[in-house]
Amino acid sequence: MPTPRSAATRTRLLDAAERLFAEHGFAATSLRTVTDAADANVAAVNYHFGSKEGLLRAVVQRAMAAVNQERLRLLDELRGAARPPVAADLVRAFVVTGARVGGARAGGAGLRRFLGRLVCEPDPAIRRLFGAEVAPVEGEYLKALTAALPHLAPDEVAYRYRAMVGLLALHQSGTLADFHPGPTPSPAPTPNDVEHLTSMLTAAFEAPPARVPER
Repeated sequence: MPTPRSAATRTRLLDAAERLFAEHGFAATSLRTVTDAADANVAAVNYHFGSKEGLLRAVVQRAMAAVNQERLRLLDELRGAARPPVAADLVRAFVVTGARVGGARAGGAGLRRFLGRLVCEPDPAIRRLFGAEVAPVEGEYLKALTAALPHLAPDEVAYRYRAMVGLLALHQSGTLADFHPGPTPSPAPTPNDVEHLTSMLTAAFEAPPARVPER
């Protein structure tokens, strides 16, 4: 059984890794940088997590536990309602939980940035690691969206779903707020951004099927 001191070291490593991976990305953050920030050593990482990848997996599991739980709770509520859920219900439940993970607490913005960067990591192994953690719950959302959008082929629903995940990740990382057509910096993200994102994604899901040119 871990001692209080050992548990505290584990928490410091998770906190430091979450912050540094959010700021610099997984590949650009050395294990030594994490252990120095956590006032720990590499042996502690190996003891608690087995490797740098194991540390990342633990950070992802900790970060997504509450999100997965809340998304599943909302989906269960929608499925138990008098009418079947429509795309707008499902998009809102999915986006709001991801956009507001961590809330206004200290470190909340860093947690959102960490999750957003994971989705956009160039290393496919990192994206697969993240995908494995969210697949059970997110797969249920994709299934529900497919049922709610019978005018679309399943592969088109899946494509629009992936686009939703990508835009949400850009919002979480803060990158979406930095996109602007001119030299004037964009304003800082606001609560309205979540509503704008939800509205736009709902419209995208409800749009008619794409016209694929015949070959």
